[in-house]
Amino acid sequence: MTRCSASHRLPRIAAVSVALLLAGLCQPALAAAPAAESTATAALHWHNDYYAAYRAAEQQQQMLLVLLEPAGSSQGQSLDAAIAARPALQAKLQQVTLCRLPSDAAIDVEGQSRRLASFAAFRELNGGSGIVLIDLQHRDAPYFGRTVTALPLAGGKYYRWSVDNLAVALDLPAGTLTQRSMIWAVRMHPERPQSTNSVFNPSLAAGATQQASYQAQVRQCGHQNFETRFHQLSAAVGSGVTEVCAESWPNQTMIDSCLDCVASWRHSSGHWNGVSRPHRAYAYDIRQGANGIWYGTGLFAD
Repeated sequence: MTRCSASHRLPRIAAVSVALLLAGLCQPALAAAPAAESTATAALHWHNDYYAAYRAAEQQQQMLLVLLEPAGSSQGQSLDAAIAARPALQAKLQQVTLCRLPSDAAIDVEGQSRRLASFAAFRELNGGSGIVLIDLQHRDAPYFGRTVTALPLAGGKYYRWSVDNLAVALDLPAGTLTQRSMIWAVRMHPERPQSTNSVFNPSLAAGATQQASYQAQVRQCGHQNFETRFHQLSAAVGSGVTEVCAESWPNQTMIDSCLDCVASWRHSSGHWNGVSRPHRAYAYDIRQGANGIWYGTGLFAD
């Protein structure tokens, strides 16, 4: 059975607060600020002030990684040990601005204390603990200042936390949350499909977004209007293109639905041929329909 999915864009986190901060009109601080501004774990520099970390990432044009860890849990220590045991992962994290806070951390927004996990940028953590990556590297991109990866520490229907999740996420191409989540799901498949081992193409990305959005709009998985899309994209990328589509089961989280779509493609030899083999260029995206189903699309150029 072939199934499909949909996506949403998260608004820039704390846009009003950050604007006020940069304008020097407020003095934001953690509602319950720790004694020290940062700590060193596994040779990494972790901020424990969200606004300071945001400013540092923006100034250095880096990704901002925010870890919200559950109080009284050993998960944080387990993550530290896993990072310390992986020099390659540690090296990647040294190129990212890091912020580590308890999952119930609050920030001051215009004199009001608000739980950080309640912001839209942390939506995919479902109010709990986990890791988000906020893109403060690509200033001219539409996803600048937005969450582009979300990895809950709690498991889901298909999703299970592993430090491998983070290692794969740090190697994803620049893109939106939904684009990167679909690429992440492909790369996490145990058979290591090769479709994402080439160039993430902006024309194909626009086509994947368009078709995922259309499926979500009509609430039906399929290759609607593919002939028109084929000619337009083939002209843009200089070769013929192929497409895969799938839908999720209803009322799943985005990350579960991305994994679900990849699993669905695995059960179709024709779709899996596109997902598993190498291509000259590729793109993926996913969108959610009003029916609670997510609709995924992959496009490939050879």
